[in-house]
Formats: sequence, structure tokens, C-alpha cells
Amino acid sequence: MNVGMVSSAATPPATVSHGVRLGYAVGSFCTANFTAIPGLLLLYYMTNVLAVPAVLAGLVLFLPKAWDLLVNPLVGRWSDRTSSRWGPRRPWLLAGAAVLPVSFAAMFSGPPLTGIPAAVFVGVAFLFASTGYALYEVPYKAMPAEMTGDYHERTSLLQWRMIFVAVSVALSGVVAPMLAGDSADGYRLMGITFAAILLTAMIGSFLGTARAPFIGRQRSDGSLRSQLAAVRTSRPFLWLLGLSSAQNLAAGVLLAGAPYFAAYVLHDTAATSTLFAALVGPMLVTMPLWVRLARRLDKRGAMILAGSLFLVGASLLIATPMFGSLYAHLAVVSIGLGYAGLQLLQFSMLADVIAHDSTVSGERRGGVFTGLWTAVENAVSALGATVYGAVLATGGFISSNPENPVAQPDSAHTAVILGVTFVPALMSLAAVLMTLRYDLTADRLAALADDDTASGGTAPGDTSEAGGTTA
Repeated sequence: MNVGMVSSAATPPATVSHGVRLGYAVGSFCTANFTAIPGLLLLYYMTNVLAVPAVLAGLVLFLPKAWDLLVNPLVGRWSDRTSSRWGPRRPWLLAGAAVLPVSFAAMFSGPPLTGIPAAVFVGVAFLFASTGYALYEVPYKAMPAEMTGDYHERTSLLQWRMIFVAVSVALSGVVAPMLAGDSADGYRLMGITFAAILLTAMIGSFLGTARAPFIGRQRSDGSLRSQLAAVRTSRPFLWLLGLSSAQNLAAGVLLAGAPYFAAYVLHDTAATSTLFAALVGPMLVTMPLWVRLARRLDKRGAMILAGSLFLVGASLLIATPMFGSLYAHLAVVSIGLGYAGLQLLQFSMLADVIAHDSTVSGERRGGVFTGLWTAVENAVSALGATVYGAVLATGGFISSNPENPVAQPDSAHTAVILGVTFVPALMSLAAVLMTLRYDLTADRLAALADDDTASGGTAPGDTSEAGGTTA
């Protein structure tokens, strides 16, 4: 792995081949599983299997993410400056594969510990897993902006990825809880099973992107500090990061609360799996629709629509005690319709932001953008469990283990349902309002590209093959 410029080659077509799309998309099995499973099960695992107090368990999920704020931008900077016979970012996919799967299995290994010692053990394993995820995910997210310069092709490319995300989230939300059950042995089996899936996906994406085109800028200048400062001056990036963080926090709170909602509101722990089926089902069938809506309404308009559907579904969910389980699942379908669009559009818009920065600055620093993005994304996802844990603690929720179940007070039941309805709805409303201020539309990007070409600058179409050699 060397640092330097990559060799130039002929300009690739605006579209990306089916093989590369599939090869890139398979990496989403890593992205979605590592995001969804800790968000869905790790808090419940600690409070109801390892008898960790709810507030401490929430902190364990959040504190390792402070490390992400340091390591993720570093990984992004390293990947920006890396070129090798495998390409500028692909070697880092292998580095992540060497760390994440083993650490993930350790997180759910069910040690013979309870309380504070168990919290420390899980926290350390989670820290190592987060590091492995950073090594993989930061360069992985930077790649779409460097595969094509076409505004709508980026959405089409990521459509394939989101179909894999839907399948992966289904595995996370349906199969993972079924394997885990309510026992340490079940969680251990689940951890090993999904560690194998993570490893397969990470290696698969490395192999599948071997022929990916590369249209990124040919240099990456300046120190990490100067590039971080430049990123902070990107108004489109800051607005996108803000609205995405608000929406991801809403989803993180909802994920963390799902097992509690199933157990204490629907009185059926197996409903965690069916609720997730209702959530991810729309992702499997609506991606072509969201691509068309992004073309018709522009990505900003489609994003507002998606956030509004999420908001409506979360608001409707509060009436579940009155209308029952079927009603709850229908409300979650509305959330799922919005969630499908949000997941597709936010990453397509991130690729637009990276392309915009490349046009304006002439720099190759997509990894710095995705490093900051992934660090904040991970912190926000973990914060969702922390927020939900705090809501439970405020309601007087009592932690336990399977051998010593407890009766929860009425205030805890109220906290359970408010935590998955009112709180996510409020956060989703904030995201919709911020989306109104985002202005990096197709017309603006096209105007910037025309200005860059007219001025004689190096347009984003300068290319090299992903497998170029070091200059």
C-alpha cells in the first residue's frame, strides 16, 4: 500500500457495469448488519441477559463512538492518499475484514460476567469492532462518488446497494433476534453466525470492485487539519450531515426500542422479527420508485417526502395500545416506506457533496468527507440506544436477567412506548425542516461543472482505473 497519484486512463462511461454494481452492493451486508444488530440487540442483551443497568448499558453503546471521531477522519485521509495495484481505496476493505468479524463475535460471546464487569467487556469488544468497521466503511462510502460523474447515475448505482441493505436489515431484524432468543448461548450463536456473514460480505466487495472505474481527482494535498477545516466550510455537507444525523438518530432510537416495544406493548417478544419485516419489506420493492421520485422531485424533494412518511408512521404508532398488533405493523410499514427513501437518498446526496467539493477545490478528499460522515453516523446510531436507555431510566425501568424476571412499573411501560413514538417523530420533524435548507440540486451541480469546464479547470471526469499503479 503506497501513497501517491494513480495513473490516468481513458474516460469511463457514465454508467457503471452491472458486475461492479453487484460487487459494490454486496458490501452492504457489512454496513447494514453492523449498524442494525448492535442498535437493535446490544442494549437489550446487556440489560436483560447480562444485568447491566440501563443507563450504563446506554453509555457503553455510545462511548466507543468518541474513538470514531478520531480514527474515521484518519482512515479517510489515508485512503485519499493511498494507491496500489488494487486501487486507491480497496486495500482498506481487507484491513477492516481482518478486525471487524472477530470483534463482533466477541461482543456477543456471553461471558460469565454481569453488571459492571460485563459492561466493560462488551465495551472493549465494541471499541475494536468499531475500529474494524471504520477501516472498511470509510473508504467503502467514498467509492460511489468516484465511479461516475453523473448526478442521477449515482442514485441508480446506490439503488442496487439499498436492495442489499434491505435484505441485510431483514437478516438483522428477523434472523438475529430468532437466533439470540433470551439466552447467552443464543446471543453467542448469533454473534458467530453474523461474524461469518460480515467476513463474507467484506471479502466479496473487495473482489467485486476490482474492475470499478475511478474518476476521482488525481491529487490529495494539504494536511489532515487543513482538509478537515475545508470540509467544515462546505455548506452542503454540513446541512446534509445535520439532516441525516437527525433522521438516523430517530431510526436509532426506534431500533433500540423495538425489542422493548414487542415485549412490553405487544406482549410478544417474537414480534421484534415481524416488526422488522414490516420495516424492511418496503425497501425490497420501492427502490425503483424512489429513483424515479428523485428524478421527478429532485433528491431534496424526495428526501422531504421520505422524512414525512417516517414522521407520520412514528406518530401513528403511539395508538398501538388502543388498536393492537396489526395496527402497529401497518404503522411500521409507513415508517419503512420513508426509511427506504431516506437510506437511498442520503448516500446519493453524500456522493453529490463529494463530487461538488472535487469540482470546487480540485482536491481528492472524499475519504475525509466519509470519515467525518461515518464517525458522526456511528455516534448518532449509538446515541439512539443511549437516548432510549435514558428514557427507560426516567420511567423507572428495572433491569434483570432471564432467571430473575421482574414486573415493570406503569411508568416504565409509558416510557417504552413514548421512546419509540414521540421521540423519533420529533427528531424526524427536525430532519425534514433541515432538508428544506439543503440546496445542492442537479441544476446547481450542472452549473458548477459548466463553470469549471469553461474556466479550463480539470473536471471531475479525469479518470484512472481502480487498479492503477503508483506513479
